[in-house]
Amino acid sequence: MSCIDDVVDPVVHYAPVEFLVREAAQRWERDEAHALRRAVFCIEQGLFVGDDRDAIDERAQLLVAMSCIGGMPDQVVGTVRIHQASPGVWWGSRLAVHAAFRSQGHLGATLIRLAVTRAHAQGAHTFMAHVQAQNEALFHKLHWRTTGTLAIHGRPHVEMQPDFAHYPPCHDPVSGFVSRARSRA
Repeated sequence: MSCIDDVVDPVVHYAPVEFLVREAAQRWERDEAHALRRAVFCIEQGLFVGDDRDAIDERAQLLVAMSCIGGMPDQVVGTVRIHQASPGVWWGSRLAVHAAFRSQGHLGATLIRLAVTRAHAQGAHTFMAHVQAQNEALFHKLHWRTTGTLAIHGRPHVEMQPDFAHYPPCHDPVSGFVSRARSRA
């Protein structure tokens, strides 16, 4: 028997233990974020045909959650965009987390936190989002309040606003936040 016969699975699989959530800093991060949005909003949810990009993307800041291997960003697994609609009034939109990572590391919550704290650091006195109705409870847990209901692309949404007291300004968008993966035990 050779040594190679003792190897059952020569491929080593690593599960990320941490995620870096920050403003997209490199081209590949932006490209993967847009690909993730297409996968979630066009393919999975069927909200858009072909692409979900619009005029807001031209002026929005793109935030990403990346899985890390050996401490280095490896893959974009979540994204959200923020933009200033008028002086002091900011909006968050297109929050998406890869299906395989939705139960890991509180990625949606961390993206939401970075979105609000970045806008707050840039002078926001108001931050708004149109949230799909099934996600309203998550936002309530994160100190948001519902201000109205509406339908967007034929789906129920709620208009929501965060309590800024729970979102101190984040002045360093490239460092962002680190989120740890949930224990698999």
